[in-house]
Amino acid sequence: MSRAPGARVLVLNGPNLNLLGRREPELYGTVTLDEIESLCQAFGERNDLPIDFLQSNHEGVLIDAVQEAGQHAAGIVINAAGYTHTSVALRDALATVGIPIVEVHLTNIHRREAYRRTSFVSEVADALICGAGAHGYVLALTHLSHLLEKLEKKDR
Repeated sequence: MSRAPGARVLVLNGPNLNLLGRREPELYGTVTLDEIESLCQAFGERNDLPIDFLQSNHEGVLIDAVQEAGQHAAGIVINAAGYTHTSVALRDALATVGIPIVEVHLTNIHRREAYRRTSFVSEVADALICGAGAHGYVLALTHLSHLLEKLEKKDR
């Protein structure tokens, strides 16, 4: 893939995802966030796409990361976790960045509790991938790469 030099992607993870592998493995599986990061980094290396990977349990840290990405990143893959359903502030930050956004969830949020079916992130994301487990991150990065290629062709 040809991209502007230094074009980076932010993979952003919300609260409690640091507990993957231990937290409700019957729902979320046994893959850890470190293993998901390795999958993302391997994708980035294969596709000449530098990946910045961040997890925080704090809404303000996530918002700051989104705002920073709007200045320096080519796109965002985000699993906002519990903030998906509650954070208008995170949604508003995502709405202002002007770069492609792909939302990802390990589980199918539409087959879970009713409150999980509402996603403030989806309102501003270019795509949603859910229910594919850890592989969903690779699917999200694949689609984000496709969106970035389309933007590059448009800018030529």
